[in-house]
Amino acid sequence: MDPTGLPVEAVVGDVRSALSHPGMAVLVAPPGSGKTTVVPLRLLDLVEGRILLLEPRRLAARAAARRMAYLLGEPVGATVGYVTRHDRATSASTRIQVVTEGILTRRLQADPSLADTGLVIFDEVHERNLQTDLGLALTLDVRTALRPDLRVLLMSATIDPSSLAALLGGAPIVTAEARLHPVEVRWRPPPPRTRHHEDHVAAAVRSALTEHEGDVLVFLPGMAEMRRVADRLAHALADVRLLHGSLPVEEQDAAIAPSEHPFRKVVLSTDIAESSLTVEGVTVVVDSGLARAPRFDPRIGMSRLRTVPISRASADQRAGRAGRLGPGVAYRLWSKMEHATRRSQIEPEMTHVDLTGLALELAMWGVTDPAELKWLDAPPSAPWSEATALLATLGALEDGSVTESGRAMSRLPLHPRLARMIVDAGADAALAVWLATLIDERDPLRGRPDELPVDVTVRLRLLTDASYRHPAAVMGALQRLRTAASDIGRRAGVSDLTDIDSDRAGYVLALAFPDRLALRRGSPGRFQLRTGTTAVIGTSDTLATERFVVAADLDGRRRDARIRLAAAISEDDVMARFSHEIDHTRWLTWVDGRLVDRTEARLGGVALHTIDRRPEPCPDTVAALVKRVVDTGVGALPWTESARQLRRRVTHLRRSLGDEWPDWSDSTLRSTAAAWLGPHLVTATGWDDVERIDLASILRSSLDHRLIGQLERLAPTHVVVPSGRRVRVDYSGEEPRVAVRVQEMYGTTETPTVGGSPVVLELLSPANRPVQVTSDLAGFWSGTWDEVRKEMTGRYPKHDWPQDPANSRPR
Repeated sequence: MDPTGLPVEAVVGDVRSALSHPGMAVLVAPPGSGKTTVVPLRLLDLVEGRILLLEPRRLAARAAARRMAYLLGEPVGATVGYVTRHDRATSASTRIQVVTEGILTRRLQADPSLADTGLVIFDEVHERNLQTDLGLALTLDVRTALRPDLRVLLMSATIDPSSLAALLGGAPIVTAEARLHPVEVRWRPPPPRTRHHEDHVAAAVRSALTEHEGDVLVFLPGMAEMRRVADRLAHALADVRLLHGSLPVEEQDAAIAPSEHPFRKVVLSTDIAESSLTVEGVTVVVDSGLARAPRFDPRIGMSRLRTVPISRASADQRAGRAGRLGPGVAYRLWSKMEHATRRSQIEPEMTHVDLTGLALELAMWGVTDPAELKWLDAPPSAPWSEATALLATLGALEDGSVTESGRAMSRLPLHPRLARMIVDAGADAALAVWLATLIDERDPLRGRPDELPVDVTVRLRLLTDASYRHPAAVMGALQRLRTAASDIGRRAGVSDLTDIDSDRAGYVLALAFPDRLALRRGSPGRFQLRTGTTAVIGTSDTLATERFVVAADLDGRRRDARIRLAAAISEDDVMARFSHEIDHTRWLTWVDGRLVDRTEARLGGVALHTIDRRPEPCPDTVAALVKRVVDTGVGALPWTESARQLRRRVTHLRRSLGDEWPDWSDSTLRSTAAAWLGPHLVTATGWDDVERIDLASILRSSLDHRLIGQLERLAPTHVVVPSGRRVRVDYSGEEPRVAVRVQEMYGTTETPTVGGSPVVLELLSPANRPVQVTSDLAGFWSGTWDEVRKEMTGRYPKHDWPQDPANSRPR
């Protein structure tokens, strides 16, 4: 290969020396120095076997392979080839393979010795991707345990090389100097009250086209922003091109190719052009200061790309793209003051993404403790514990070891949740492939989240029914999803993706999201997840009235999280899917005054169904009825007059004669209800049975037989008065009382007695109104009777009011 004149050529010799001994090295070289395409070619004669060049992005991998093949004057797939998740160009003669991060991990898991490989190059290590960190940890483990001859080269643009060298055991650091032209930085924060950031970006691009020569490279966080800015530049005097990994290869190639004179080019790109790619002809950079970075997303229980501010190091790399050809200018669309507050370097993904996939890979590697490996940043303990717990829930781990399901899941390039869904879907495998693709990729429906349908079956129909249309669907996105689904299906051994039953979507989603089962509570649209938290669906959505749904996407709020993607699931499918996790609980409870035997099927915080029956006669039923008496008081019992009278008689005797007689006060009867009442409820099944009991008989039976014999003598229910009538004795007061018409007491001076003591006589008029209360009938006759007699004669002249009642005949 002819000399390229690129700056890295000057240090190739140092790299070769370091890789000869000790076999590992760190190369620090800025963007545009040629490290990605020149260094692997210059090492071909040094290395026996294959060189693996790890690139974080598919687009960069293809571009690097094409550039190296061009330098050799060969087609891609000869000496230099590439392998990505969805594409490959390689042959038996390929010596340099450019691979993406997941490919390296798959190679290591399949062949831990990397028998056909002599050198592994990790490019763009400074980007600190999770897969790069994982691949590096596994590669170093292989070198330590199996392949001490395996060479390792780490290449970076901005990272502190000392930490990399230390990780490699003090490996040499080689630094390449860049020949960049000066770049003027201009700060252009958005004006106050700017409603749309894309308006500000488009305005800066127009200024750049007016004020400077050359092509313009615009950094934006993602495809949506790129398209909106492209729309705003529709009438600019330039050729607007997009650079994104999801675009067709032809469009990607056109974006990085030189512009055709006299036309100027505006390339709208993500951070892929920051260091991995060279975009020809650029003299001006317009930097939004934003990027998409993976963050753990509680909505779906996996990592998702989020828009975040870039680091100062990334901003410097982006600005440097303007100084490749000559002096350039970089527009930074934020303030200098804000710039000073940004992080100096890119945050490692390890510290803020979901680690479930990493945990499964390490389990497949035979590692249960991450500390067994060498890391730039070790997995944080809390996210690691959560990841292993989820793997156990998904059935991938059992007692820390990988299950057969876990091994099958690890072979799919998906989050373990989605991989588990496909592995365990059985006859619904094709449906699982479509669902996994929909969740793993971007939603094909565009619009406000609260205006899009929640039902995943709408998307399934768009993907599988060519005649179906939806106003929010993006045709290009649908085609990309179909391509991705075909690839996933091929890897999973599912060749036919046409035969699916969309009604089974909820059941299949529950395989991936067992923690996202939700039950509707009350009004339409309000749901409770099995974790106990609440979630909502718009009341006009078709899923709002479903009883059960499985939520695949939530907006992340802790309370009343909005469900964005879900599918209905029948109760039968819920019972079938979660049969081994459902707890059936049975207990007695009170409902509207009725004692019921309630059986509840519960899944975590969700009560699936409840069945109420009349209780069976048993000790638990007796205990519940007795407790009701204790809680509400003995006044709730069916007190007849006979029962009340008996209780009063015994209470009187206890008060008169002492503790020999039982205490039948409210408090004592409540506290001892189990003893005196419980034995009489053994056949009861509800409160209506309690209401039919004979309290008088129950209380009497609780008395000692000796006391029963004394009861009638000491506290009779009635006394006989001179008229011959039996009159009830009232024991409700301090002393026994008898209410009787005064005329019935003629003919005697003896006051009736109870237990040897006179009762209190309440003497009544013919109208049953009290005329005297006394315990001394003889004293009444000889004392105040004359006055009473005169009054009664006036009121009741037809009645006999004798002057000597003691010797008169009772009436």
